This record gives sequence, C-alpha cells and structure tokens, in this order.
Amino acid sequence: MSDLLNLNRLIFYTTVVDTGSFTLAAERLGVAKAVVSHQVARLEQELGVTLLTRTTRRLHATDEGHLFYDRCVIILREAEAAYAEMSQKASEPSGMLTLTASLDYGAAVVAPTIAAYRQRFPQMQVNVIFDDDVMDLVAGQVDLAIRVGWLANSSNQARRLGTFDQYLVAAPSLIGAMPSISTPADVANLPWVANAALRNPLRWVFSHAERETVTIDVNCPVTADKTPAAYACVLAGVGVSVFPDYMAAKDIEAGRLVRMLPDWSLPAGGIYAVFPPARFRPARVRAFVDMLKAAERRRAAQTMAGSDLAADAP
Repeated sequence: MSDLLNLNRLIFYTTVVDTGSFTLAAERLGVAKAVVSHQVARLEQELGVTLLTRTTRRLHATDEGHLFYDRCVIILREAEAAYAEMSQKASEPSGMLTLTASLDYGAAVVAPTIAAYRQRFPQMQVNVIFDDDVMDLVAGQVDLAIRVGWLANSSNQARRLGTFDQYLVAAPSLIGAMPSISTPADVANLPWVANAALRNPLRWVFSHAERETVTIDVNCPVTADKTPAAYACVLAGVGVSVFPDYMAAKDIEAGRLVRMLPDWSLPAGGIYAVFPPARFRPARVRAFVDMLKAAERRRAAQTMAGSDLAADAP
C-alpha cells in the first residue's frame, strides 16, 4: 500500500505524460532519465496494467493510462493544496486561541493584549479563562497558560516573559491611623488581609540592601478567597497586604494606595507562558506570546519609571 501512495512516483508518471518523453520529463524534474523510467516501470508493475505505449518518436498513454493520469492530477492537486493550506496555517494565526491566566495578571495585562491581538488579527477567536486555579492544559484543551510566581515541575513547556516585584500596600486612610512604620517588625501586628490564593499568606520575608533578611508572621483578621477580593478590601482600608507591582502600581501612582517599607523588598516572581507538550506551536499561540512579551516589557518600563519618580519625590 505504501508504494501505491508514493506521490513522487505519481509525479514522475504525470510529467512523462505531459512531456511525452522520459528525457524531457527527467530534465523538467532535475533527475536522471533512468530514475524516471524505473519509477514508471515500478508503477506499471504494481498496478498490473500498461500505462504507456512507446513509439520511436513519442510516448502515449493507454486508455488505462489516461484514466490513471486524470486521477493522479486530482490527487497531486489536492496534495499541493493541503500542503499550501497547512503552510499558511503554520505562518498565519487562524482558528480559536484558548488561554488561561490568573485573575490579577489577566485583568491587568492579558485582557489589554487580547484587545490588541484581535485588532491585529480580526479573524481570530479567543476563549479566555481567568482563574487562580492551575488548569490541566491537555485535559482542558488549552493552548496557552500565563502563570505568575514560581512554577512547579511539570511536563509542560514554559517561556519566561518577565518578572514582577511585590509591594506591601495600604489605603491612605489606614496609613493615617497607623503608628510610625520603619521596619518589617513594625507591620507584623497591623491588621492584614490574607489572600487565600497564595500558598502561605501569613508569612513574609523582607530583604534590605541584599544583606539583611527579616521573616514575619502576620495577624490576619480578614481572609479573602481570591486576589481581586483581597485587593478590594485593601483599597477600602480594611487592612494591609502584599500585591504584585502590575496590580498595585497604578493605584500607588494615583494615590489610592501607599507603598509601605519601600526600602525593603519582597521576593520577585516570574511571569511565564506555559504550553502543553508539543513539537510545534501554532501561529495563533506564537503571535499572542510575542505580543504579550512586548506588553510585559512596556509594563515593566512604566513600573520602573513610576518607582523612580516616587523615589525622587520630596
């Protein structure tokens, strides 16, 4: 069966019929005349019919040969169209992009990137799942996951897009009622809002100038199940908490939040594009990841500029 499906052999035969000569067919295909003659003879042997009659001047297709030639032309045309279609799909985004991201990063960075993606590729459809739970990409038929923080070992493939810092923040109304805050020990007994989406929302490690490290256990009278809920509570003045820079930077710049202990740093996390195991990534995925990478570079630059302005403020 594999010999009968040899497309090269069909190309040799149809070229011989088109040119009427083994010699001309070999010249057109860029191979030796003996190769063309051998392949056509193999084809006749496999089919058990005579495809060509040979005269001193020219080759002619038999009745069976004409019928087979017509079928071969259709097969080769369809094969060429299939190859061209797959090549185009490999280079141009098409179809449906299914992706997942955490609620906070999804709202801050992924959603605007989807808008830019749809503007550039209006033929694309996007199915987006914003959830703090880690999905099984294969079982959920997800093309791409955007994950922030620290990746667990898995069979998935990952590409790092950037990093983020973590800020300890509180609403100005709450800051005004607090005692003087200068070290991490000063914030341990403040009212905290625990973010249950984190692995350990009650313990935080602060570093100062990469030399001094302080670990604190905090008191959390309020616990929120998801990051946006914890953030809303902090904005309302319920308590203090830690959030990534991509979530808090704009509210800090606008004065809706105050960054506490700016001379102390918390562990930085990574931002990753995670893919299910596959040899090739579809163009729809590659294009979105490239756009998200560019968006992340712009966001990081804006966050850095905002931090520099805050540091220079009197």
